[in-house]
Amino acid sequence: MDIERVRSRFIKHFDGSTGSIYASPGRINLIGEHTDYNGGFVFPGAVDKGIMAEIKLNGTQKVRAYSIDMKDYVEFGLKEEDAPRTSWARYIFGVCREMIKRGYQLEGFNTAFAGDVPLGAGMSSSAALESTYAFALNEMFDLGIDKFELAKIGQATEHNYCGVKCGIMDQFVSLFGKKGHLIRLDCRSLEYEYFPFDPQGYQLVLLDTVVKHELASSAYNQRRESCERVAAQLNMELLRGATMQQLMAIKNEISEEDYKRAEYVIGEEQRVMDVCDALQLGDYETVGQRMYETHYGMSKLYEVSCEELDFLNDIAKECGVTGSRVMGGGFGGCTINLVKDELYEPFIARAKEAYKAKYNRLPKVYDVVISDGARKLSE
Repeated sequence: MDIERVRSRFIKHFDGSTGSIYASPGRINLIGEHTDYNGGFVFPGAVDKGIMAEIKLNGTQKVRAYSIDMKDYVEFGLKEEDAPRTSWARYIFGVCREMIKRGYQLEGFNTAFAGDVPLGAGMSSSAALESTYAFALNEMFDLGIDKFELAKIGQATEHNYCGVKCGIMDQFVSLFGKKGHLIRLDCRSLEYEYFPFDPQGYQLVLLDTVVKHELASSAYNQRRESCERVAAQLNMELLRGATMQQLMAIKNEISEEDYKRAEYVIGEEQRVMDVCDALQLGDYETVGQRMYETHYGMSKLYEVSCEELDFLNDIAKECGVTGSRVMGGGFGGCTINLVKDELYEPFIARAKEAYKAKYNRLPKVYDVVISDGARKLSE
């Protein structure tokens, strides 16, 4: 990300003055998809792409915000009735409102922001945006909010202002990310553990289908509702900890669709633990195998893949890639691939060639560097 780009636009739009610059990353998730809102485990890491914002208090009760990427300016107040219509501005407004609702005092500010985390690629650009402003406002107003609560503020913004009933993972990793480490997060207790991640002889690479998904669309929420129905049938608050035996016992009392959704989630919880164990042994073959199993589950049981994602997954298999799966909410976005160094170049070349031949466009390629979470960059 380019500090000079953000600063120059801020100066241009806000009378030549400068503020403080903050940044938060997007994320990858090695394994553990759609488990977070079920109270299960996830295994993400922050990446070297994210959102950067310059912010300066303006002495009013108004927020003046400029999206550099959208070339769009929005102004709004801090009361509930001041909610902006523009979708990107609702993330900033939502963070402000969630802080105010918790009893914190805020005032107006000027801000300009930009991002290099790809939109719609399943790398959580929205969480990076929320975390940037939550982290910055906490520091600028000296509010003393801990990082866990900042993550919950970001999550509540999605729920209450953006229409997505997301779990806590994306906001958590954007705030808690640590260079060279993945984080195993227990989404029920919020206990977490850092795992060093430096796979010698392998690379992590994302292939973006360039198919965009809108998670606020009903499909994401429908799957969450499926899981809630099964949990209720099992007399559990969340699907976390449910076993396949328990699920089989109620098979005739739930719909076939709800059964498949729960089967995927229960299997995925076990796969996260398998991958953590395998990583500690340096066993990347098992890591890769579990990634392929997750893709199958997301495609056939949870049904959140799409033709383009399945195509890239098949190419990875043909090329001998160690592990590959759809990453993120699904319905487009990226596959995440664990590739041996010597296979990297031929795999990327083959994936580009085959994808172009079939869909008449190239997939985008993002190499992954595991990086730090939310931080202040400069005055």
